[in-house]
Amino acid sequence: MAPPSDRAPLAEQIEQLLASEGPLPIVAAGDPVLRRPTEHFDGQLDPALLGRFVEALRITMHAAPGVGLAAPQVGVPLRIAVIEDPAPVPEEVRLTRGRVPQPFRVLVNPAYEPVGSARAAFFEGCLSVPGYQAVVARPAEVRLTCQDERGRAVDEVFTGWPARIVQHETDHLDGLLYLDRAELRSLSSNQAVAEYWAQPAPGEAAKALGFQLPE
Repeated sequence: MAPPSDRAPLAEQIEQLLASEGPLPIVAAGDPVLRRPTEHFDGQLDPALLGRFVEALRITMHAAPGVGLAAPQVGVPLRIAVIEDPAPVPEEVRLTRGRVPQPFRVLVNPAYEPVGSARAAFFEGCLSVPGYQAVVARPAEVRLTCQDERGRAVDEVFTGWPARIVQHETDHLDGLLYLDRAELRSLSSNQAVAEYWAQPAPGEAAKALGFQLPE
């Protein structure tokens, strides 16, 4: 399927994307849409089209599979993302990373700010950078402000892994990839992560690969 024209109105672009059934194509790093700040959502899509687009994002996120997906990752420069994490992880991982289940949520025009100064560093991946992971140090707690798909205000504090997901997806909407914030010496293939760095925390990776973790 040919990508929708950048010059077409957003509603028309999305109608083109939704013309085919099933998951949407995920664009990879190098596509300019991932490096442009997104357009603030202000009613460019009517409620029915917005609902269809959100559902397509949900289906695509599940199929990938992933725990979040931002509109630019399917080629749409609109400030919308979805998140959901069933968190099927061992207890040690849950405790170390603060990874707890998150229900499906739609983030419209999200922004975040750190709460406190604590930072946490873990391996992180991205559906638009397939095959690799790297350690990213991020604020351990953030305040998210946005709207949901019905226009209701959201003002909520996230901690642990949910805070990481919120930051990762919101960064996409500002033209940032996780690699922009990563310890590049930690960059590892998924295979290497599974073979060497499957520990809940990246301390062993930091020692072996030669990068610093936040204190």
